[in-house]
Amino acid sequence: MLNLKTITAGALGLSMLASATLAETTLKLQSVTPGSADEMVMLKSFADDVRDLTGGELNIEILPTGAVVGVQETLDAVDAGLVDAGFAWTHYWSGKHPAAMLFGSPVAGAGVGMDNFAFMSWFMNAGGKELYDQLWDEMGMNVKGFMVQPAGPEALGWFKEPIETMADFRKYRFRTPPGIPGQTYKDIGVASVAMGGGDILPALEKGTIDAAEWCCPKPDSVFGFQKVLKHYYLQGLHQVVVNGDVYFNGDVFNGLTPSQQKAIEVAANASLMKTYAYRIWENGKALDKLINEDGVILHDTPADYFTEYMAAAAKALETNASENEFFAEVWQSQKDFARTAIPFWAGAQTSNANLGRAYAAELAAEK
Repeated sequence: MLNLKTITAGALGLSMLASATLAETTLKLQSVTPGSADEMVMLKSFADDVRDLTGGELNIEILPTGAVVGVQETLDAVDAGLVDAGFAWTHYWSGKHPAAMLFGSPVAGAGVGMDNFAFMSWFMNAGGKELYDQLWDEMGMNVKGFMVQPAGPEALGWFKEPIETMADFRKYRFRTPPGIPGQTYKDIGVASVAMGGGDILPALEKGTIDAAEWCCPKPDSVFGFQKVLKHYYLQGLHQVVVNGDVYFNGDVFNGLTPSQQKAIEVAANASLMKTYAYRIWENGKALDKLINEDGVILHDTPADYFTEYMAAAAKALETNASENEFFAEVWQSQKDFARTAIPFWAGAQTSNANLGRAYAAELAAEK
C-alpha cells in the first residue's frame, strides 16, 4: 500500500523547481478519468487558459488516471505532493468527510430543489466557496480546490425492459454512485451496486448487474451501454447536481505568484461556463444518435420514483446533519440560499422546460 505521507518536503512542486531556470513552471495534474474522456478535453482547455493568461509562465500537464496513482489515491497524492494537482468529483472523498457530498453531488439537489446553475449561485455568491475552502481543513488536507466542470443533471439510467413503477425498478441490480446517493437507492429497496465507470459494461455483459447509471448521453454512449440495454431514462434525482474539481497541493499553490494564482481562479470560473456549453451540445448530439441510429427508446421516469427517492434523500441528509457539525453547517447554508433563490429559479425554469418539451414533442410528431 502506497504510504503517501512519507513523501519528503523536497518532492513538493518538483516539476516547478526543475523548470525554474527557464522562468516557466510546469505542474503535473492527474485526472481520475481516462485520456479519451470528455473531462480531459475540458481539462486541457482549462490548462490552455492558464498558460495563455500567464503568458506561458505556468503550464499544466494533464495526465490520465493511473499515470502516477490509482483513482482512490488521487487526493492523498495531491495532499502529499506526489502530484502537483488532481481532478476528480469531490463526492469521491465522502469517506474522508460526509460533507464532501454536499459539494460534489448533493443528493436530490440537497433536498432543496437546486440544479447545477442554482448550486453555482450558492457557491459563488452565497457563502458556498468559503465553506468549500473550509472542507479541506476539516479533512486535514493540504489542498486548494477549484470547481471546474459541472455535469448535472445526470440521467436515471439504462434498463433491459421499461419500468413503469418502483416495483419494476426494484427487480434490477442497479449500478449507482458511491456514498449517500447510492445508499439512498438501497434505502428505497433498490439493489444498489457501486463500481467504476470502466467496469459497468463488462458487468452488464456478464449479468453481474442488470441496469446502470453513469452520467449523461455522451459519456454513457462512449462507454457503450446502448450495446446491451435499450431503455433509457433521463430524469433522475441521485445526481441532479454534479461538480468536477481541480485540486492543487497547498504548498505548490502558495508557491505561485499572485498573478498565477489569479489566472487559475479565472480559468476555473471560465471552465464552468465552457463546460455547460460543451455538455449541452455534446449530450444533445449523442442522444439524437442513440435514439435515431442505435435503437434506444427514451422514456419518462415513473412518478413514484420521485416521491420515494426524495423522501429517502431527505432522511439521509437529516441523519448526516445530526451526526456531523460541519455537514449541518453546509446544508443549512444551502437551505438558507434555497429559501430565497429557488422559488424564483424554479418558476423561471418551468417556462423554459415547458417550451423545450413542446418543441421536442413537435420533433417527435414529425418522425
